[in-house]
Amino acid sequence: MDKLRNLYQTVIMDHYRNPYNKGLKGYPKVHLKNPACGDDITIEAKVNNGVIETINHNGTGCSICCASASMLCLLMEGKTVEFARKEINKFYNLVQGKDGDYESLGDANSLSGVASFPARIRCATISWKALEMVLEGDLDEEREI
Repeated sequence: MDKLRNLYQTVIMDHYRNPYNKGLKGYPKVHLKNPACGDDITIEAKVNNGVIETINHNGTGCSICCASASMLCLLMEGKTVEFARKEINKFYNLVQGKDGDYESLGDANSLSGVASFPARIRCATISWKALEMVLEGDLDEEREI
């Protein structure tokens, strides 16, 4: 179990230090802030014919928040909106500690340990919530969660 925990920590820190798709390009976006812990993240996505062609993130926060945004972008780019919505719900279940098949979440599986720390669930899910809002067309300049 310690080897798996160490692997997960390595994956999280790799995404934190070397994030995928960091930097905004001007697509529809949602900016969320968690004043309780200081996480501040923006997710943007270019959707064309039901496919997320491009997804980017920018922001600051803890390693869980920033790594999760990177994992989200890696997983969702090039995928359908339908796929994204299903995977977002799977991710919410994963970080709440619910049983399920989460293999399709890829690197995001490394955040399963967050379930043991309820205060950190919001850190892991803030970017996923932002993408969910982008896909729903619920755009806004900035919101607190």
